[in-house]
Amino acid sequence: MDIALASSKAFYSISYTLTPFNRSNSVLACSVSNPIDRKTRRRIVIFGSSLVLASTLFGSNQQRSPLESAIALEDELEEEEERNVNLFQKTSPSVVFIKDIELPKTSSSDEFNDDEENAKIEGTGSGFVWDKFGHIVTNYHVISKLATDQSGLQRCKVSLVDTMGIRFTKEGKIVGLDPDNDLAVLKIETEGRELKPVVLGTSNDLRVGQSCFAIGNPYGYENTLTIGVVSGLGREIPSPNGKSIREAIQTDADINSGNSGGPLIDSYGHTIGVNTSTFTRKGSGMSSGVNFAIPIDTVVRTVPYLIVYGTAYRDRF
Repeated sequence: MDIALASSKAFYSISYTLTPFNRSNSVLACSVSNPIDRKTRRRIVIFGSSLVLASTLFGSNQQRSPLESAIALEDELEEEEERNVNLFQKTSPSVVFIKDIELPKTSSSDEFNDDEENAKIEGTGSGFVWDKFGHIVTNYHVISKLATDQSGLQRCKVSLVDTMGIRFTKEGKIVGLDPDNDLAVLKIETEGRELKPVVLGTSNDLRVGQSCFAIGNPYGYENTLTIGVVSGLGREIPSPNGKSIREAIQTDADINSGNSGGPLIDSYGHTIGVNTSTFTRKGSGMSSGVNFAIPIDTVVRTVPYLIVYGTAYRDRF
């Protein structure tokens, strides 16, 4: 195994009803003018109670017909699909598409060049909107070439939508870096546009088996949704500089090249991690279904320091 960085339908139902035993009828039967001894009356009461019990048991044990079962299953599947659709529509506007490009060596302009004809695309990745001020969180390895650039030719393009659904592209400037945790913060100029930040969750109370969703741009295909479960917790994975990232989240939601930096989301639409890497079958580049995300609790502790100081807390002194 190699570990790779993943730079109107009518609804109806059928019900069966059983007329319940009417206790008043029993009372009337016991109130006829003919004399009835105490023993006979006790038998009538016992018989009436037995009918009530039998009707209750019969109703509770009634099994669904095949048609009812099929309708119930179809309704359940449609509800799940609707939840997934709503979740994607609610969270995808917070996800950004990142392109690393290298300008031609003949270029002497310091301005960002939107013309890609002569620019070389070095790689693509994902990220998400951290706040309304234009801060973007992604993986360090997604923008590592820009971070280590000494030629001045590396650029980072960030493509996203505003709250009105209008897509635009801006240059991303590095604000802070944390290679140890494979995290980076970029800043774009919003120019009055309103952005939609992610809703932050917590990774502290995650449970193996719960559903999770990854949104990103695998292989350059923007706004791709993959679905899976939390497969494991407390994993340890290598960071780009060879150190260890602890408490990583393992998932079988597909995380491929280009997904790196995108959010891992729970069923409530809360971001619980940052997608970062996957194990691939040796020589194939294909995901093995063992994928990892940086826990959001680590991100929440780190990002504010990256925004204010440009480096993680541990590196400030």
